[in-house]
Amino acid sequence: MHGEYADYISESASAYAKDTPRAVQRAYEEAERNFSELLKTSCLDEHVSHTPRTVRRFKDALEKALAVYTSTGGERDNGYGYEWAHLFLQRVLYRINRLKLFWFDDLSNYRNERSAYLREVRERIEGAWQTRELSQLDIDALVREDVRDALLRRVAVDLSPPPSTNSEYFRHDVTETGYRRLLAIASLDGLVEASQLSRTLGGVSNNIHAIMTRLLVEEYGGGRLNRKHSTFFTAMLAQLNMRTEPEAYFHLTPWEVLAAINHSFLLSERKRFYLRYVGGLLYTEVSVPASFDNYRAAAVRLNLPEAARGYWELHIREDKRHGQWMLHDVALPLAARYPDQAWELLLGYDQQKFISERSGGSIVRSLRAAEAEVPHRETSGQTAA
Repeated sequence: MHGEYADYISESASAYAKDTPRAVQRAYEEAERNFSELLKTSCLDEHVSHTPRTVRRFKDALEKALAVYTSTGGERDNGYGYEWAHLFLQRVLYRINRLKLFWFDDLSNYRNERSAYLREVRERIEGAWQTRELSQLDIDALVREDVRDALLRRVAVDLSPPPSTNSEYFRHDVTETGYRRLLAIASLDGLVEASQLSRTLGGVSNNIHAIMTRLLVEEYGGGRLNRKHSTFFTAMLAQLNMRTEPEAYFHLTPWEVLAAINHSFLLSERKRFYLRYVGGLLYTEVSVPASFDNYRAAAVRLNLPEAARGYWELHIREDKRHGQWMLHDVALPLAARYPDQAWELLLGYDQQKFISERSGGSIVRSLRAAEAEVPHRETSGQTAA
């Protein structure tokens, strides 16, 4: 492994300063490959301590990429490749976070799950990233709101949102190529659905804990694999002859989608952020029926078989109940229990809405790009992904 990284020592680190976007992209891709190999290293912490030059490529990329979060302005023109920096950081963070779940793979893949070096990398990315995310919200205004009334107003709006450009695209314009790309991107989260929720359930039993547990049990099909929600997602992929193994389409996932997944990891792992997590989960459960109804409408318009839309239909039906549970049996009781911190429920709700809408916009851009590539693929004899 030492030899694999040694070549970098003689390379110039100026790739990030080049004008060509491709050079910036290659630099981040190489750094990510460096990091992926590090994850497989036995005794990672000792390896980094004894041979620090083997992480130089990754370290340089990390420092430059973090500038997209720590710069005071003009980050899109800072020479670091704004979009590639975001993708690099969120992919690295995801690779660390996924070690908190069990994937029924080679046990040696988890040898570094408690690595101090990985913890340091995660905390550096999360610290800079979350500072930037929080700066986009008016926290002072949230603190002043009446939490109960504010939650009720938000839920009423997001249960039946007005038509949007994105919703109209799914209902009237998306092609089968775009729909397949939707399934590919959504599969990263859909095939391990609700796993972060399981990280919040330990502790003293009470009514709130019981409702959260009930929600998880329903997501997991009451312990029956054929009824687990992710099984329905697998069926959608299989119906369209797409790959069904987890993370098969990781390479297609926009950074905005990865950020939404990493945000859930962060909040579910930090008990101090419990109210923010609940606020975010409330938004998710409330908003999913409307957004998934757009996906279902697209599948129906495309005349796809029922199995190719079953996951959406299941959620439309069940998440209407789950949203009401989260509002009346979880969020509002928590607001009463923690009156001084109850505004954090609003912070979690609004931040999740912002992150989810940003993620949704990135998905539509990816779908449109896939649709635009179809004529080229047909000419070159390739098939649409």
